[in-house]
Amino acid sequence: MVGNCFDSRKQVTAFDVAWDLWQLYYSKDYVSVTGAEKDTQIYGGLPVLTRTISTHSLRVLSNKGFITGYSDELGDPVWTAYQVRDGKFGEPPPRPDEFTVDSRTVARIEPEDYARSGYDRGHMAPNYVIAVHYGREAQEETFRMSNICPQKHALNDGPWKQLEHRIAANYPARFGEVWVLVGPVLGEHPSRLKRHVAVPDAFYMIVIDENEGRVRAEAFLFPQDTPVDADPGRYLTTIDEIERRTGFDFLGQLPDEAENDLESRVASRVW
Repeated sequence: MVGNCFDSRKQVTAFDVAWDLWQLYYSKDYVSVTGAEKDTQIYGGLPVLTRTISTHSLRVLSNKGFITGYSDELGDPVWTAYQVRDGKFGEPPPRPDEFTVDSRTVARIEPEDYARSGYDRGHMAPNYVIAVHYGREAQEETFRMSNICPQKHALNDGPWKQLEHRIAANYPARFGEVWVLVGPVLGEHPSRLKRHVAVPDAFYMIVIDENEGRVRAEAFLFPQDTPVDADPGRYLTTIDEIERRTGFDFLGQLPDEAENDLESRVASRVW
């Protein structure tokens, strides 16, 4: 989603460094956690449904750079998780020209199902950051329709893209590694595109940062009609609110006290 000028250190300012140090030692945004389950794609365990969002069970699709919970009935990924970490990266491969059907799904949503719908084919795992961190094959997997949701262009090309860029080009050098969870918020009776692709009311993005057993999160909830020039900070929320809207329990492998504390907090600002 960002241009071919990636450098994980160029966008880190002196203010970023000073603020990060203050956060680490003095901020109340962090929660102490021991024994959290984490791997290279997801932190705190797979999301768990606490209420029915479709009549069919979700299928977990593992890819080289990200993992997805997919609903064949909805024709959408309902959660997607990936990790970005600091390192030395070369030039990314060119952006693929085409979206593809994911043969692992029953829905077999096609790129043409979005044609003339008024919605972008919105990546959940972002093309560019996955390409840079995991290579060409992983990048091509982001163009499978199992990674795509109907997303208004203003949101897709505005604050959503802005946050993806910030996570890709700023966070790795500052924090070493972060884990990201994204997905749609769907109403009880969503409108549908061709082949019954459900149209979300909103989208969430959760970013987890851990440092020496201390964990913090920033969580965003963007309505579909978010303006292209909107400040992402206006859409900060709690993980509790995202769970209420989506029916998922996130970070379920954390100790209960730490999970409850972390999920009830709104980040003091965009990192």
